[in-house]
Amino acid sequence: MHDLHEADKILKVVLAKAEENNLKQVDQIEIKLGQIEEHGEIINPDNLAFNIRNLAKGTIAADAEINIVEIGGDIWELVSIEGI
Repeated sequence: MHDLHEADKILKVVLAKAEENNLKQVDQIEIKLGQIEEHGEIINPDNLAFNIRNLAKGTIAADAEINIVEIGGDIWELVSIEGI
């Protein structure tokens, strides 16, 4: 659960970007993920995606496909969102 905090931050950015772009539904989220350490553990991409999906329930991103590309460094970056 150490990646729940980052998942929450990412989802908030996704929803804000969706609102800025007047999206009614988010279909795809693409994220670059570096070696981010939370509570002494490196965030696992699969766990991060799982937590984003759980947090997104009941939002316009509930059914979004989440693509995570691992990169170097210790950052995450929202690359893009797609929707209608």
